Amino acid sequence: MALLPVVALVGATLLDGRGGAPVADSVVLVKDGKIECAGTRAACPVPRGARVTDVRGSWITPGIVDAHVHFSQTGWADGRPDALDVREQWPYEKTEAELEAHPERFFRTYLCSGVTAVFDVGGYAWTTRLWRRADADPLAPHVAAAGPLLSTLDHWLNLPAERQFIALTDEGAARSGVRYLSAIGARAVKVWYIVTPQLTVEGSAPAVMAAGDEARKAGLPLIVHATGLAEAKAALRAGAKLLVHGVSDVPVDDEFLSLAKSNGTTYCPTLTVLDGYLRLTDAVLARKAPAADDPHGCIDAATRARLQATASVDVQKIDAARVEARRERARATDTVGRANLKRVFDAGIPVAMGTDAGNPLTLHGPSVYAEMEAMQGSGLTPMQVLVASTAGGAHAMGLDALIGTIEKGKAADLLVVAADPAADTANLRRVESVMRGGVLHPVTELAAPR
Repeated sequence: MALLPVVALVGATLLDGRGGAPVADSVVLVKDGKIECAGTRAACPVPRGARVTDVRGSWITPGIVDAHVHFSQTGWADGRPDALDVREQWPYEKTEAELEAHPERFFRTYLCSGVTAVFDVGGYAWTTRLWRRADADPLAPHVAAAGPLLSTLDHWLNLPAERQFIALTDEGAARSGVRYLSAIGARAVKVWYIVTPQLTVEGSAPAVMAAGDEARKAGLPLIVHATGLAEAKAALRAGAKLLVHGVSDVPVDDEFLSLAKSNGTTYCPTLTVLDGYLRLTDAVLARKAPAADDPHGCIDAATRARLQATASVDVQKIDAARVEARRERARATDTVGRANLKRVFDAGIPVAMGTDAGNPLTLHGPSVYAEMEAMQGSGLTPMQVLVASTAGGAHAMGLDALIGTIEKGKAADLLVVAADPAADTANLRRVESVMRGGVLHPVTELAAPR
């Protein structure tokens, strides 16, 4: 088989994802889908016969990593009938069958949005096999998945013969759940640590501890959804390596920071997801389709159709009191969550970017832009956001050796953008081209058909 020529991207300013000084007038050499060299022209001379692409006036960054997504959810109400019940028109069983059959609708959307790797941290068992489909698809991001969630709440959102929530009724259920996840190829163990007056932090802690212990035995990282400080500390004591929601009820304290540091935990704040719920209900009440923040036209046709259908949803489906309570919660948690992100970051705890994509109006792919901008709005510099959204996400996925930075030996997954992301995170919206596995795609070619 003939060897592919070396690809040389020449002249751009390089931001390699490690947080160092930008390299002006850089050269990035790619061979057989891997980075061969990245740096100055002197450090990376272009070999004879290379296929040269002039990218002067642009910036090169690693591909974005979304460390918190859900392929078992659509980004609209049909995937979350517990939030807004539209099952009469869009049966949940049919929605889930379509998601399993056609995950490529989101693969291409992610790549078009500059996202070259995603971590599915909870869904039906079929999500644990997505990595095979993604690896075989040149227009797909890297995918890793945790599979069904171990939940302190025995949540009803399942299918008649399939569960995406395994109830943590006791320590035995926790251990058997982890063994099941290990057997089906899950890349992590996810605990949904829900607290109610009946499900107290202390009452659920033994089962969460058992899940963490069994995950260690299985060699799987423990991921925990814990939005309150008390349950987040319990999760850290159980060995959580990734918190996929920031603490948003009260300020984090020194004990939390100490536990996170000693664990080597990554903090994924997930700041913007509640806004999507509110925008969806507002659109239903206004009887109009919600606006989609999709600068490159990446969103697939099925999702666009659902957004348009918002205008026809029966307004009687909206519980006004519930919406107002959610709005008040969003206001309160946004302030606390942003302050906690800054304190966690300043304490030296690793941070990753994650959107919770699949939840209502947190759309697969382009939702990364608002999330990254919210991180900058919380006090992180644009460069710090870039590192969290590339190297930080790769670390959260356990794929640091493969992706996340532009350096020799790593996968050639990178972006060419038209403006400086180190000056303003919003410039990551200005993607010109996406390279995945060494193949450079103009973003116009990745856009969804119209």
